[in-house]
Amino acid sequence: MNIKGVIFDFDGTLFDSMYIWDNVGEDYLRSLGKEPEPFLGDTIKTMSMHQAALYFKDHYDLGLTVEEMICGVNKMTENCYIHDIQPKPGVIAFVNELKQAGMDVCIATATDRYLIDAALKRCGMEGMFSEIFTCSQVGHGKDEPFIYRRALEFLGTTRSNTMVFEDSYHAARTAKNDGFMVSAVFDISERRQEEMKNMCDCYITDFAHTDPFWKFASAK
Repeated sequence: MNIKGVIFDFDGTLFDSMYIWDNVGEDYLRSLGKEPEPFLGDTIKTMSMHQAALYFKDHYDLGLTVEEMICGVNKMTENCYIHDIQPKPGVIAFVNELKQAGMDVCIATATDRYLIDAALKRCGMEGMFSEIFTCSQVGHGKDEPFIYRRALEFLGTTRSNTMVFEDSYHAARTAKNDGFMVSAVFDISERRQEEMKNMCDCYITDFAHTDPFWKFASAK
């Protein structure tokens, strides 16, 4: 088995939490007295928090700094991370299996670090991952490969022996186009499942059925 490092997305991949972000952009703008454009969620779905804040500032004439807007959005979502969201079924066992097989595991996420830390700690997963990288920390969204490259550098592995787990098509495509192996993880929030199946190296419907990954890993 040649896979030495694993990079996990968080929302929609490790945790069942994408529902939090479905309408948060619209809700935030309305809280400021602005009416959001139709399909705003689709527009900002692929953006980092910083990119979305810049978009709001440019398109809605908001007299707030980017940092103030990010803080405002985080305040609207943090209760769910601190109290509610749960790991997807089978995640803890699967991550432990990876580690027992000698793989180092980390997280690369668009969500800010304190929210991820809160959810992991509440669910008894604190310390399971070697490191957590965020788009805010790296300074780039997942429309660019920098967060995966930073994680790769930390792991000390190569693209040829590192697997990225993603639930969203745009992020999986970024990693795949940069030469990473990618496992697609089903999440109901992603409509392009057939494209995910065709693009990625393997596809799992949930973490109770990870045979496609282990079959792929054993062939490497």
